[in-house]
Amino acid sequence: MTTPTPPDNAHTYTRRSVMKTTMERMIAFHNDTAALSKLTPPPIIMRMKDDRRVSLTEGDLDFTMWFGPLPIQWTAQHQPGPNADSFADLMVKGPLAYWRHEHIFEEVPAGVALTDRVTLAHRPGLPGLITRLLFDGIPLRILFFYRHLRTRMAVISRG
Repeated sequence: MTTPTPPDNAHTYTRRSVMKTTMERMIAFHNDTAALSKLTPPPIIMRMKDDRRVSLTEGDLDFTMWFGPLPIQWTAQHQPGPNADSFADLMVKGPLAYWRHEHIFEEVPAGVALTDRVTLAHRPGLPGLITRLLFDGIPLRILFFYRHLRTRMAVISRG
């Protein structure tokens, strides 16, 4: 499986958090078919249309994100990530010119470090303006703040 080269206008956003948990809990949470819904912040509504994943690193997801009355169709292809305990999803159909999201898990002395690294590029014109407003800048930071908070709540080791 070949990952296309990002376009020249692509940029990368990274968020890293260390969570007091185990690698097993982190991977189990991300393997849960409900994880994407749990990681989608309100008021966005996420509806899964078809989940053809055979693992975190192989298969496709088709889903719709509703931003109020505006539906955004998305197909993501799951791929291996940059290390053995990671995976990536590549947008193969959707609103942006390019989107590749790496979910990187690393064991550290305090638990597990979760790094989300998104490389994205926008289309020209009005479609690009819309995706800049929905999927970049402050909205992107809010999305990953929420995702890390929800992940922490799901995987944290108590006691």
